[in-house]
Amino acid sequence: MVKRVRLDPIAQVSEIATNSNLLSVLLQEELNVLKECGGRGLCATCHVYVKEGMESLSPVSKREQRTLEVITTCKPNSRLACQARVLGEGVVVELPAGMYIHAFQYIEALIGRRAEQPLLHPVTGAVLVQEGKLITRSVLESVRGLDLDIQEALARSSQEF
Repeated sequence: MVKRVRLDPIAQVSEIATNSNLLSVLLQEELNVLKECGGRGLCATCHVYVKEGMESLSPVSKREQRTLEVITTCKPNSRLACQARVLGEGVVVELPAGMYIHAFQYIEALIGRRAEQPLLHPVTGAVLVQEGKLITRSVLESVRGLDLDIQEALARSSQEF
């Protein structure tokens, strides 16, 4: 059976099979989702806010809850799209503002430019560079270990389960 999910703020309505996860909706709509952990619920790159229909989603697992606890932009209506399965109708999802950075080299290529949107850490969701701020070498130095941080966080989370 097919369920409809609305994505805000782009006002896109998508259909997916019952029991499919919200991540499949994001990928189906060709939204740029990193899936840094491969959909295992260990990173923040598919973090979304459920505006309506939380009761139409699968319950939050222990793994998802642990990951949500480290996301700095987490709210009571936060879910990881890779873990939230659509079981009923009426789900409205809001995509957080910002772009998750998955590699040090990405920021390095942006030096001298202004961030067009917030640049976010892929594990914690913390804002690395605010929208409109100039990306400088000092910003680059503050995130130099980003690649290693991501690998360590994913390895640590995997060992906990």
